Amino acid sequence: MQYKLGEFFSGPGGLACGAMQAKVRVPGKGEWSIKHSWANDRDEDTCHTYKRNICRNDNANSVICADVRSIDISENNPLFRDHPFDAFAFGFPCNDFSNVGEKNGLDGEYGALYSYGVKVLDKFKPKWFLAENVSGLTSANDGKAFSQIMNDMRECGYHLYPHLYKFEEYGVPQTRHRIIIIGIKDDIKKVYYPPSPKMYSDIDVSAEKALSGIPRTAPNNEPSFMTERVRERLSYIKPGENAFNAEELKKHPELQLKVKGATISQIYRRLVPDAPSYTVTGSGGGGTHIYHWKEPRALTNRERARLQTFPDDYVFMGNKEKVRRQIGMAVPVAGAKAIFEAVLKTMADVEYDHVDCNIDFKN
Repeated sequence: MQYKLGEFFSGPGGLACGAMQAKVRVPGKGEWSIKHSWANDRDEDTCHTYKRNICRNDNANSVICADVRSIDISENNPLFRDHPFDAFAFGFPCNDFSNVGEKNGLDGEYGALYSYGVKVLDKFKPKWFLAENVSGLTSANDGKAFSQIMNDMRECGYHLYPHLYKFEEYGVPQTRHRIIIIGIKDDIKKVYYPPSPKMYSDIDVSAEKALSGIPRTAPNNEPSFMTERVRERLSYIKPGENAFNAEELKKHPELQLKVKGATISQIYRRLVPDAPSYTVTGSGGGGTHIYHWKEPRALTNRERARLQTFPDDYVFMGNKEKVRRQIGMAVPVAGAKAIFEAVLKTMADVEYDHVDCNIDFKN
């Protein structure tokens, strides 16, 4: 059994890469898997990355670069007509739901974009879907945003299984927490459970392990430009410290940041070698690029991609800053793979070690 996956807000392909890696062998029934059918993102370089890695042998008409608000969600659209699908994924934009920022929720510029994924569910009725967003989704608009999103999805005819995943518990060398909603059609009598982190407890998720052994020829591995002033500043910051709490740096006022009220913990924060990285982000300026625990430098994009568990041969297209943004906005491949494998096992009636959903919602 092979499901055909369609995607909105596909990004550079973190979800798709994880989906394609997910395989479940069922005695007497063969292999259950997922393949790419179509995808959409509005950024041109991001779409080039997706095409280059996910469907390089395709003639590329299965990846549409466009604002989702401009897409005709109907059978008349060649994207849907020529690329049938029975599974769907959409990591709708998190800007207005993030705990960092103004938290405008559904009232923000991006808050209502989830509704375009709901339109796909309502129109095409895929057998199951995966929706992804930040942990702040449940608190946006005093919780009303999450309730509305869940009700809109449910009214399309799905049982819903929302869960807050801590990806460092699933083989990802990074403390990245995201809400994943799995939906299964009402007429399919299956119940989804999140996979138990115990199945991944033997994986070394330390930053040192994640960044070791990168081939010199790996793509997107160019070092970032570092001024001597930044290098000197980093020399006084110990692993785990940042530009505001480093005691040694306080002895050098000429190197301290002159930013009133700024205490963001990620600014010039250095990694701890025997612990997972802090969250890889796609936005922000100097001081937010993630910094090596020993060497006085920012990580390369390939090292950041390692923290997001992308394969070393995964090529990101665009200039260095655009690649950095793509990597930071992606879903970690290993985390996606773990969840998709649990979905496949659910659909194939294969038992697996699981936990209960940790977000209350009554179907």
